[in-house]
Amino acid sequence: MSGKDKHTSRRDVLKAATGALAATGIVGMAEARPADKVEVNVGFDDVRGKAAVERKADSVVREFNFDAMTVRLPKKAADALGRNPSIRYVEENGEMHALAQTTPWGIDRTDSEVAHANGETGSGADVAIIDTGIDSDHPDLQANLGAGKSFVQCSTKGGCRYGAKPADNTCYTSWDDDNNHGTHCAGIAGGVDNSEGVVGVAPDVTLHAVKVLDKCGSGSFSDIAAGVEWVADQGYDVGSMSLGGSSGSSALKDAVQYATDKGVFLVAAAGNSGPCSDCVGYPAAYSEVMAVSSTASDDTLSDFSSTGPEVEIAAPGTDIYSSVASNGGYDTYSGTSMACPHVAGAAGQLMADGATASDARGTLRSSAEDIGLGSNESGAGLLDVASALGLDSSDN
Repeated sequence: MSGKDKHTSRRDVLKAATGALAATGIVGMAEARPADKVEVNVGFDDVRGKAAVERKADSVVREFNFDAMTVRLPKKAADALGRNPSIRYVEENGEMHALAQTTPWGIDRTDSEVAHANGETGSGADVAIIDTGIDSDHPDLQANLGAGKSFVQCSTKGGCRYGAKPADNTCYTSWDDDNNHGTHCAGIAGGVDNSEGVVGVAPDVTLHAVKVLDKCGSGSFSDIAAGVEWVADQGYDVGSMSLGGSSGSSALKDAVQYATDKGVFLVAAAGNSGPCSDCVGYPAAYSEVMAVSSTASDDTLSDFSSTGPEVEIAAPGTDIYSSVASNGGYDTYSGTSMACPHVAGAAGQLMADGATASDARGTLRSSAEDIGLGSNESGAGLLDVASALGLDSSDN
Protein backbone atom coordinates (compact mmCIF):
# COMPACT_ATOMS: atom_id res chain seq x y z
CA MET A 1 0.00 0.00 0.00
CA SER A 2 1.25 3.43 -0.97
CA GLY A 3 2.36 5.84 1.73
CA LYS A 4 -0.07 8.34 0.23
CA ASP A 5 -3.10 6.30 1.33
CA LYS A 6 -5.48 7.46 3.99
CA HIS A 7 -5.90 3.95 5.36
CA THR A 8 -2.83 1.85 6.00
CA SER A 9 -5.04 -1.24 6.28
CA ARG A 10 -6.04 -1.07 2.62
CA ARG A 11 -4.09 -1.66 -0.60
CA ASP A 12 -4.38 0.89 -3.35
CA VAL A 13 -1.70 -0.25 -5.68
CA LEU A 14 -2.47 -2.43 -8.66
CA LYS A 15 -1.68 -6.06 -7.97
CA ALA A 16 -1.84 -9.05 -10.25
CA ALA A 17 -0.51 -12.54 -10.12
CA THR A 18 2.16 -13.43 -12.64
CA GLY A 19 -0.05 -15.09 -15.18
CA ALA A 20 1.52 -14.24 -18.51
CA LEU A 21 1.16 -16.81 -21.22
CA ALA A 22 3.72 -17.98 -23.74
CA ALA A 23 2.87 -19.82 -26.94
CA THR A 24 4.30 -23.04 -25.54
CA GLY A 25 2.83 -22.94 -22.08
CA ILE A 26 2.42 -20.89 -18.94
CA VAL A 27 5.06 -18.44 -17.79
CA GLY A 28 5.57 -18.12 -14.04
CA MET A 29 5.09 -21.76 -13.14
CA ALA A 30 8.55 -23.04 -14.07
CA GLU A 31 9.26 -23.98 -10.46
CA ALA A 32 6.23 -26.24 -10.19
CA ARG A 33 6.93 -29.96 -9.84
CA PRO A 34 5.70 -32.09 -12.76
CA ALA A 35 2.86 -33.53 -10.72
CA ASP A 36 1.72 -30.15 -9.41
CA LYS A 37 -1.78 -29.06 -10.26
CA VAL A 38 -2.47 -25.60 -11.66
CA GLU A 39 -5.66 -23.62 -12.22
CA VAL A 40 -5.86 -22.04 -15.66
CA ASN A 41 -8.25 -20.22 -17.95
CA VAL A 42 -8.38 -21.82 -21.39
CA GLY A 43 -9.91 -20.27 -24.50
CA PHE A 44 -10.67 -22.56 -27.44
CA ASP A 45 -11.65 -22.12 -31.09
CA ASP A 46 -14.00 -25.03 -31.66
CA VAL A 47 -15.54 -28.21 -30.27
CA ARG A 48 -12.27 -30.04 -30.87
CA GLY A 49 -10.47 -27.56 -28.61
CA LYS A 50 -13.17 -27.84 -25.96
CA ALA A 51 -12.95 -31.62 -26.05
CA ALA A 52 -9.17 -31.43 -25.60
CA VAL A 53 -9.62 -29.28 -22.50
CA GLU A 54 -12.21 -31.62 -21.03
CA ARG A 55 -9.99 -34.65 -21.61
CA LYS A 56 -7.00 -33.15 -19.84
CA ALA A 57 -8.83 -31.41 -16.99
CA ASP A 58 -8.91 -33.03 -13.57
CA SER A 59 -11.86 -30.77 -12.75
CA VAL A 60 -13.81 -27.96 -14.38
CA VAL A 61 -14.07 -24.87 -12.16
CA ARG A 62 -16.17 -22.76 -14.51
CA GLU A 63 -17.46 -22.82 -18.08
CA PHE A 64 -18.11 -19.55 -19.95
CA ASN A 65 -20.48 -18.73 -22.80
CA PHE A 66 -17.62 -17.20 -24.81
CA ASP A 67 -15.73 -20.45 -25.60
CA ALA A 68 -13.53 -20.60 -22.55
CA MET A 69 -13.23 -22.63 -19.36
CA THR A 70 -11.44 -22.47 -16.03
CA VAL A 71 -9.97 -25.86 -15.16
CA ARG A 72 -7.57 -27.57 -12.77
CA LEU A 73 -5.04 -29.95 -14.26
CA PRO A 74 -1.37 -30.99 -14.08
CA LYS A 75 1.11 -28.42 -15.33
CA LYS A 76 2.32 -30.78 -18.07
CA ALA A 77 -1.25 -31.04 -19.36
CA ALA A 78 -1.57 -27.25 -19.33
CA ASP A 79 1.66 -26.95 -21.33
CA ALA A 80 0.34 -29.46 -23.84
CA LEU A 81 -2.89 -27.54 -24.27
CA GLY A 82 -0.83 -24.43 -24.97
CA ARG A 83 0.60 -26.18 -28.04
CA ASN A 84 -2.79 -27.32 -29.38
CA PRO A 85 -3.78 -25.35 -32.51
CA SER A 86 -7.44 -25.42 -31.42
CA ILE A 87 -6.59 -23.59 -28.18
CA ARG A 88 -6.59 -19.76 -28.24
CA TYR A 89 -4.86 -19.28 -24.90
CA VAL A 90 -3.90 -20.95 -21.65
CA GLU A 91 -3.27 -18.57 -18.76
CA GLU A 92 -2.71 -19.01 -15.07
CA ASN A 93 -5.83 -17.94 -13.18
CA GLY A 94 -4.15 -15.04 -11.41
CA GLU A 95 -5.73 -12.39 -9.21
CA MET A 96 -6.74 -8.75 -9.31
CA HIS A 97 -7.35 -6.59 -6.26
CA ALA A 98 -9.59 -3.75 -5.15
CA LEU A 99 -8.01 -0.41 -5.96
CA ALA A 100 -8.12 1.16 -2.64
CA GLN A 101 -9.11 4.20 -1.28
CA THR A 102 -11.65 8.43 0.53
CA THR A 103 -17.10 12.79 -0.06
CA PRO A 104 -19.80 14.02 -1.70
CA TRP A 105 -17.77 17.10 -2.70
CA GLY A 106 -17.60 15.07 -5.89
CA ILE A 107 -21.37 15.21 -6.30
CA ASP A 108 -21.23 19.00 -6.22
CA ARG A 109 -18.15 19.27 -8.42
CA THR A 110 -19.69 17.14 -11.17
CA ASP A 111 -23.00 19.08 -10.96
CA SER A 112 -24.87 15.89 -10.08
CA GLU A 113 -27.10 17.86 -7.71
CA VAL A 114 -28.21 19.99 -10.68
CA ALA A 115 -29.39 16.81 -12.38
CA HIS A 116 -31.26 15.75 -9.23
CA ALA A 117 -33.00 19.13 -8.98
CA ASN A 118 -34.21 18.67 -12.55
CA GLY A 119 -35.61 15.20 -11.95
CA GLU A 120 -32.68 13.29 -13.43
CA THR A 121 -32.00 10.57 -10.89
CA GLY A 122 -31.30 7.48 -12.99
CA SER A 123 -34.62 5.77 -12.27
CA GLY A 124 -34.99 2.70 -14.45
CA ALA A 125 -31.30 2.08 -15.05
CA ASP A 126 -29.38 -0.95 -13.79
CA VAL A 127 -25.86 -0.36 -12.52
CA ALA A 128 -23.80 -3.37 -11.50
CA ILE A 129 -21.05 -2.83 -8.94
CA ILE A 130 -18.47 -5.49 -9.85
CA ASP A 131 -16.48 -5.49 -6.64
CA THR A 132 -16.45 -6.90 -3.09
CA GLY A 133 -20.25 -6.94 -2.84
CA ILE A 134 -22.69 -4.45 -1.32
CA ASP A 135 -23.89 -4.29 2.28
CA SER A 136 -27.42 -5.70 1.92
CA ASP A 137 -28.84 -3.81 4.91
CA HIS A 138 -27.11 -0.44 4.60
CA PRO A 139 -29.68 2.33 5.24
CA ASP A 140 -28.37 4.41 2.35
CA LEU A 141 -28.47 1.59 -0.20
CA GLN A 142 -31.27 -0.81 0.72
CA ALA A 143 -33.96 1.02 -1.26
CA ASN A 144 -31.89 0.80 -4.45
CA LEU A 145 -30.66 -2.79 -4.22
CA GLY A 146 -31.71 -5.19 -6.93
CA ALA A 147 -30.32 -8.63 -7.62
CA GLY A 148 -26.93 -9.90 -6.54
CA LYS A 149 -24.55 -12.68 -7.45
CA SER A 150 -21.43 -13.97 -5.74
CA PHE A 151 -18.47 -15.64 -7.42
CA VAL A 152 -16.37 -15.74 -4.24
CA GLN A 153 -17.30 -16.67 -0.69
CA CYS A 154 -18.52 -14.01 1.75
CA SER A 155 -16.65 -14.31 5.05
CA THR A 156 -15.65 -11.85 7.74
CA LYS A 157 -13.45 -14.32 9.62
CA GLY A 158 -9.68 -14.63 9.48
CA GLY A 159 -6.89 -12.39 8.25
CA CYS A 160 -5.58 -11.31 4.85
CA ARG A 161 -2.23 -11.70 3.12
CA TYR A 162 -1.91 -8.00 2.39
CA GLY A 163 -2.97 -6.68 5.77
CA ALA A 164 -6.49 -5.72 4.72
CA LYS A 165 -9.06 -6.03 7.49
CA PRO A 166 -12.42 -7.64 6.70
CA ALA A 167 -15.48 -5.46 7.25
CA ASP A 168 -17.38 -5.64 10.53
CA ASN A 169 -20.46 -6.93 8.75
CA THR A 170 -22.72 -9.99 8.53
CA CYS A 171 -23.00 -12.15 5.42
CA TYR A 172 -26.80 -12.10 5.21
CA THR A 173 -26.51 -12.90 1.50
CA SER A 174 -23.80 -14.57 -0.56
CA TRP A 175 -23.05 -11.20 -2.18
CA ASP A 176 -22.81 -9.16 1.01
CA ASP A 177 -19.76 -6.93 1.34
CA ASP A 178 -17.12 -8.33 3.68
CA ASN A 179 -14.50 -5.69 2.78
CA ASN A 180 -16.20 -2.19 2.61
CA HIS A 181 -14.83 -1.33 -0.85
CA GLY A 182 -17.87 -2.33 -2.92
CA THR A 183 -20.30 -0.61 -0.55
CA HIS A 184 -18.26 2.59 -0.76
CA CYS A 185 -18.39 2.50 -4.56
CA ALA A 186 -22.13 1.73 -4.51
CA GLY A 187 -22.82 4.80 -2.36
CA ILE A 188 -20.98 7.02 -4.82
CA ALA A 189 -22.86 5.67 -7.83
CA GLY A 190 -26.32 5.40 -6.30
CA GLY A 191 -26.62 6.33 -2.64
CA VAL A 192 -30.27 7.09 -1.84
CA ASP A 193 -31.40 10.71 -1.40
CA ASN A 194 -32.95 10.08 2.00
CA SER A 195 -31.69 12.98 4.15
CA GLU A 196 -29.04 10.84 5.86
CA GLY A 197 -25.55 9.69 5.07
CA VAL A 198 -24.63 10.41 1.45
CA VAL A 199 -26.38 10.88 -1.88
CA GLY A 200 -25.03 9.26 -5.02
CA VAL A 201 -24.61 10.53 -8.56
CA ALA A 202 -27.77 8.65 -9.61
CA PRO A 203 -29.83 8.20 -6.42
CA ASP A 204 -32.62 6.19 -8.06
CA VAL A 205 -30.67 3.67 -10.14
CA THR A 206 -31.04 0.01 -9.29
CA LEU A 207 -27.76 -1.24 -7.87
CA HIS A 208 -26.72 -4.85 -8.39
CA ALA A 209 -23.99 -6.44 -6.28
CA VAL A 210 -21.63 -8.62 -8.29
CA LYS A 211 -19.19 -10.03 -5.76
CA VAL A 212 -15.96 -11.00 -7.52
CA LEU A 213 -13.49 -9.87 -4.84
CA ASP A 214 -13.22 -11.49 -1.42
CA LYS A 215 -12.90 -10.02 2.07
CA CYS A 216 -9.26 -9.20 1.36
CA GLY A 217 -10.13 -7.40 -1.87
CA SER A 218 -8.81 -10.12 -4.19
CA GLY A 219 -10.42 -12.11 -6.97
CA SER A 220 -9.12 -14.34 -9.74
CA PHE A 221 -9.28 -13.43 -13.43
CA SER A 222 -11.90 -16.16 -13.79
CA ASP A 223 -14.04 -14.81 -10.93
CA ILE A 224 -14.03 -11.33 -12.45
CA ALA A 225 -14.68 -12.62 -15.96
CA ALA A 226 -17.63 -14.63 -14.64
CA GLY A 227 -19.01 -11.52 -12.96
CA VAL A 228 -18.77 -9.50 -16.15
CA GLU A 229 -20.41 -12.33 -18.09
CA TRP A 230 -23.28 -12.48 -15.55
CA VAL A 231 -23.86 -8.73 -15.84
CA ALA A 232 -24.11 -9.10 -19.62
CA ASP A 233 -26.49 -12.05 -19.38
CA GLN A 234 -28.80 -10.08 -17.06
CA GLY A 235 -29.00 -7.26 -19.61
CA TYR A 236 -27.83 -4.59 -17.17
CA ASP A 237 -26.91 -1.14 -18.46
CA VAL A 238 -23.64 -0.36 -16.67
CA GLY A 239 -20.83 -2.40 -15.15
CA SER A 240 -18.59 -0.48 -12.71
CA MET A 241 -15.18 -2.04 -12.06
CA SER A 242 -13.10 -0.39 -9.33
CA LEU A 243 -10.49 -3.10 -9.57
CA GLY A 244 -7.48 -3.88 -11.66
CA GLY A 245 -4.17 -5.51 -12.32
CA SER A 246 -0.94 -4.53 -14.01
CA SER A 247 -1.33 -7.33 -16.55
CA GLY A 248 -4.32 -8.39 -18.59
CA SER A 249 -6.17 -11.65 -18.83
CA SER A 250 -7.38 -13.24 -22.04
CA ALA A 251 -10.42 -14.67 -20.25
CA LEU A 252 -11.32 -11.26 -18.84
CA LYS A 253 -10.75 -9.65 -22.25
CA ASP A 254 -13.16 -12.19 -23.73
CA ALA A 255 -15.72 -11.37 -21.04
CA VAL A 256 -15.36 -7.64 -21.63
CA GLN A 257 -15.93 -8.13 -25.36
CA TYR A 258 -18.90 -10.41 -24.62
CA ALA A 259 -20.50 -7.77 -22.38
CA THR A 260 -19.81 -4.96 -24.84
CA ASP A 261 -21.42 -6.95 -27.65
CA LYS A 262 -24.51 -7.30 -25.45
CA GLY A 263 -24.73 -3.53 -24.93
CA VAL A 264 -23.22 -3.14 -21.45
CA PHE A 265 -21.38 0.12 -20.76
CA LEU A 266 -18.22 -0.84 -18.87
CA VAL A 267 -16.30 1.65 -16.72
CA ALA A 268 -13.10 0.93 -14.81
CA ALA A 269 -10.63 2.64 -12.51
CA ALA A 270 -7.41 3.62 -14.29
CA GLY A 271 -5.29 2.50 -11.35
CA ASN A 272 -3.35 3.95 -8.43
CA SER A 273 0.22 3.66 -9.67
CA GLY A 274 0.89 7.41 -9.94
CA PRO A 275 2.81 9.45 -10.33
CA CYS A 276 3.67 7.58 -13.51
CA SER A 277 3.28 7.72 -17.26
CA ASP A 278 1.52 5.19 -19.46
CA CYS A 279 0.58 2.96 -16.52
CA VAL A 280 -3.19 2.44 -16.85
CA GLY A 281 -4.06 -1.01 -15.51
CA TYR A 282 -6.44 -3.70 -16.73
CA PRO A 283 -9.35 -3.95 -17.40
CA ALA A 284 -9.35 -0.14 -17.78
CA ALA A 285 -6.72 -0.41 -20.53
CA TYR A 286 -9.03 -2.44 -22.77
CA SER A 287 -10.48 -0.31 -25.58
CA GLU A 288 -14.00 -1.54 -24.80
CA VAL A 289 -13.81 -0.04 -21.30
CA MET A 290 -13.95 3.65 -20.30
CA ALA A 291 -10.86 4.30 -18.17
CA VAL A 292 -11.30 6.86 -15.37
CA SER A 293 -8.53 8.83 -13.69
CA SER A 294 -8.88 10.70 -10.39
CA THR A 295 -8.90 14.38 -9.41
CA ALA A 296 -8.70 16.27 -6.12
CA SER A 297 -11.09 19.04 -4.98
CA ASP A 298 -8.82 21.73 -6.46
CA ASP A 299 -9.06 20.08 -9.91
CA THR A 300 -5.49 18.81 -9.83
CA LEU A 301 -4.72 15.24 -10.77
CA SER A 302 -4.71 13.01 -7.68
CA ASP A 303 -1.10 12.16 -6.90
CA PHE A 304 -1.87 8.44 -6.91
CA SER A 305 -3.76 8.40 -10.22
CA SER A 306 -2.43 6.32 -13.08
CA THR A 307 -2.19 8.08 -16.42
CA GLY A 308 -1.82 7.07 -20.04
CA PRO A 309 -3.43 7.33 -23.47
CA GLU A 310 -6.22 4.98 -22.41
CA VAL A 311 -7.67 7.52 -19.94
CA GLU A 312 -10.95 8.86 -21.37
CA ILE A 313 -12.32 10.95 -18.52
CA ALA A 314 -11.52 12.12 -14.99
CA ALA A 315 -13.75 12.22 -11.90
CA PRO A 316 -13.39 13.06 -8.19
CA GLY A 317 -11.37 10.44 -6.34
CA THR A 318 -9.46 12.11 -3.51
CA ASP A 319 -11.08 12.21 -0.04
CA ILE A 320 -14.48 10.85 -1.04
CA TYR A 321 -17.03 10.29 1.73
CA SER A 322 -19.41 7.40 1.16
CA SER A 323 -21.09 4.36 2.68
CA VAL A 324 -19.19 1.37 4.08
CA ALA A 325 -20.35 -2.06 5.16
CA SER A 326 -18.96 -1.94 8.69
CA ASN A 327 -21.87 -1.19 11.02
CA GLY A 328 -23.81 0.37 8.15
CA GLY A 329 -21.58 3.42 8.44
CA TYR A 330 -19.58 5.89 6.35
CA ASP A 331 -15.93 6.67 5.75
CA THR A 332 -13.60 8.70 3.57
CA TYR A 333 -11.46 6.89 1.00
CA SER A 334 -9.24 7.96 -1.89
CA GLY A 335 -8.46 6.19 -5.15
CA THR A 336 -9.39 5.87 -8.80
CA SER A 337 -11.77 3.30 -7.33
CA MET A 338 -13.80 6.25 -6.06
CA ALA A 339 -13.62 8.11 -9.39
CA CYS A 340 -14.97 5.16 -11.38
CA PRO A 341 -18.49 4.94 -9.81
CA HIS A 342 -19.02 8.68 -10.37
CA VAL A 343 -18.84 7.93 -14.09
CA ALA A 344 -20.87 4.72 -13.74
CA GLY A 345 -23.67 6.66 -12.04
CA ALA A 346 -23.60 9.30 -14.78
CA ALA A 347 -23.79 6.61 -17.45
CA GLY A 348 -26.79 5.17 -15.61
CA GLN A 349 -28.47 8.58 -15.80
CA LEU A 350 -27.98 8.72 -19.57
CA MET A 351 -29.09 5.15 -20.19
CA ALA A 352 -32.18 5.69 -18.03
CA ASP A 353 -33.08 8.35 -20.59
CA GLY A 354 -32.70 5.90 -23.48
CA ALA A 355 -29.04 6.26 -24.49
CA THR A 356 -27.17 3.19 -25.71
CA ALA A 357 -23.83 2.29 -24.18
CA SER A 358 -22.04 3.80 -27.17
CA ASP A 359 -24.17 6.96 -27.00
CA ALA A 360 -23.48 7.36 -23.28
CA ARG A 361 -19.74 6.93 -23.73
CA GLY A 362 -19.62 9.56 -26.48
CA THR A 363 -21.80 12.00 -24.55
CA LEU A 364 -19.72 11.74 -21.40
CA ARG A 365 -16.59 12.53 -23.39
CA SER A 366 -18.07 15.40 -25.41
CA SER A 367 -19.62 17.07 -22.35
CA ALA A 368 -16.59 16.77 -20.05
CA GLU A 369 -15.13 19.98 -18.61
CA ASP A 370 -11.64 21.04 -19.61
CA ILE A 371 -9.76 21.60 -16.34
CA GLY A 372 -6.34 22.12 -17.89
CA LEU A 373 -4.92 18.64 -17.44
CA GLY A 374 -3.17 16.72 -20.19
CA SER A 375 -5.16 14.26 -22.27
CA ASN A 376 -3.17 11.38 -20.79
CA GLU A 377 -4.17 12.63 -17.31
CA SER A 378 -7.89 13.37 -17.75
CA GLY A 379 -8.80 12.28 -21.26
CA ALA A 380 -11.60 14.56 -22.48
CA GLY A 381 -11.74 16.34 -19.12
CA LEU A 382 -13.64 16.24 -15.84
CA LEU A 383 -17.02 14.49 -15.63
CA ASP A 384 -19.91 16.99 -15.90
CA VAL A 385 -23.18 15.21 -15.19
CA ALA A 386 -25.45 18.22 -15.76
CA SER A 387 -23.83 19.04 -19.09
CA ALA A 388 -24.07 15.42 -20.22
CA LEU A 389 -27.81 15.55 -19.56
CA GLY A 390 -28.19 18.84 -21.44
CA LEU A 391 -28.61 20.93 -18.30
CA ASP A 392 -26.93 24.18 -17.27
CA SER A 393 -25.25 24.40 -13.87
CA SER A 394 -27.55 27.32 -13.06
CA ASP A 395 -30.65 25.17 -13.53
CA ASN A 396 -30.97 24.18 -9.86
